[in-house]
Amino acid sequence: MTDPLSPSLVLVPVDGSEESLSAVEYAAAIAAEYDAAVHALYVVSEDLARAIDTGAVDDASLAADTEAFLRAVVDIVDGAGVPLSTSMAYGFSTRQLSRHPGSVVLDTAEELGADFVVVPREPVSGDPDEVLAKAAEYVLLYASQPVLSV
Repeated sequence: MTDPLSPSLVLVPVDGSEESLSAVEYAAAIAAEYDAAVHALYVVSEDLARAIDTGAVDDASLAADTEAFLRAVVDIVDGAGVPLSTSMAYGFSTRQLSRHPGSVVLDTAEELGADFVVVPREPVSGDPDEVLAKAAEYVLLYASQPVLSV
């Protein structure tokens, strides 16, 4: 008998927060259980996107922070022994009002053919730099794939 839930690609959106690293751990465990791959989507915050656009952010510092976080993601997924792919997307657009972190996650899931999504829940800290805080509810409401909110 085959399992009706047997994903081949687990999408996990991340934003550099501890909550999103926890979501990566769950995504890796699910992928390991079902012999699937993980795709980590780094969603860039509105403030950071504006800072990049205006040149107000130190590129070297940003690159080092992002690289360190993604190294942690790679370590977690490698530890589970599953394949990993990554991408980055702006979670907001000044030109497209319908573009927000939740829609970016669902659009990416559709583009990649992800059949399972793991999203971090709203953090206790309420830090505005944690982009995915409000995306989980949107993804839970509108995803066509099974979603785990952790």
